[in-house]
Amino acid sequence: MNQTKGGPNDTDRRTAAIVGVLFIIGTVAGVVCATIANPILSAPDYLIKISVNEGQITFVTLLQFVMGVACAGIGLALYPILRKYNEGLAIGSVGFRVIEGVLNIVAAIGLIALLALSQEFVKAGTPELSYFQTIGILINAGTDWLNNVAVLLSWCIGALMYYFVFYQYKLVPRWLSVWGLIGITLTIIGCLLVMFQLIPAFGTIQVVFNLPIIPQEMVFAIWLIAKGINPSTVASRSAQIAIR
Repeated sequence: MNQTKGGPNDTDRRTAAIVGVLFIIGTVAGVVCATIANPILSAPDYLIKISVNEGQITFVTLLQFVMGVACAGIGLALYPILRKYNEGLAIGSVGFRVIEGVLNIVAAIGLIALLALSQEFVKAGTPELSYFQTIGILINAGTDWLNNVAVLLSWCIGALMYYFVFYQYKLVPRWLSVWGLIGITLTIIGCLLVMFQLIPAFGTIQVVFNLPIIPQEMVFAIWLIAKGINPSTVASRSAQIAIR
């Protein structure tokens, strides 16, 4: 008879697998969104390009909604595990990842607004000087700031919290947690440089700062799916809680 069935190891194993799947969904959706949307939104005639590429913008919008749900889901799914080790950081991580999810959805709504504006702009005959450009600049700048600063910073702060817990309690191999902490720190530096207008949003420098964390999240996700949380750590913590 399996004595561990339904126990803490079994529960945390399933939760870790769910978190790993959500990581893959969120990361892949984010990379695809950036790859498709940025060339369109950064073009000088972006209002025309948005209208011409309606299908791609609609697809990106849908992906950003999915990414927002996945990001919030990561924080919510991790909370039952993290609270056993550090409840304060568990609450903080879920809070910032939920904020990240909400901001992603707001940015997606901004894309919907840009698409509607671009279609009206084309119908009006693409006038050179009009309120269409003014509104477009405001919405585009807002979604750009959301995606390249607010969303990334919310993600990074939440990730710092759970990677610290993973590192401190050896829930996964420490090399994987250290990789995450370094990658997230570099992403934060890139966000701050964009926020203070020292580098362009999603320019080459910011992309370079973001590069280390992308493969780390995929490796981290695969580890959680294949290996889960360190069972000896889970068992030790469960024993400590039972004694209390």
